Amino acid sequence: MVIKKFEDIIAWQKSQELAELVYNLFRDNKDFRFKNQICSAAVSISNNIAEGFDRSSAKDFIRFLYIALASSSEVKSMLYLAIRLNYISQIEFEKLKTINIEISKIINGLIKSIRISNRKY
Repeated sequence: MVIKKFEDIIAWQKSQELAELVYNLFRDNKDFRFKNQICSAAVSISNNIAEGFDRSSAKDFIRFLYIALASSSEVKSMLYLAIRLNYISQIEFEKLKTINIEISKIINGLIKSIRISNRKY
């Protein structure tokens, strides 16, 4: 299947969902630096997928997918800190972590798929 627009990419869709959940969960958090950091990292996942998709080459797309993957890891790291700081419950942590891990797996699969279809990478 050929993807014609970034909105069709499952990792983009799920990362939009994650960003919405993160924004809503930390909306009232008074630790503004923490809130801004985790929200920025969450939004960065889908933005890098979108930006990479609209680049001129598979190599560029893969590079942006790796950036999205790094942002996903940043979100996950911050979720661990959020639970330690009692900013979120264990249930909230598990829900967001599960979605985050799923996004990372999908991005990794997409990278492998692009590499297979463009063997020079």
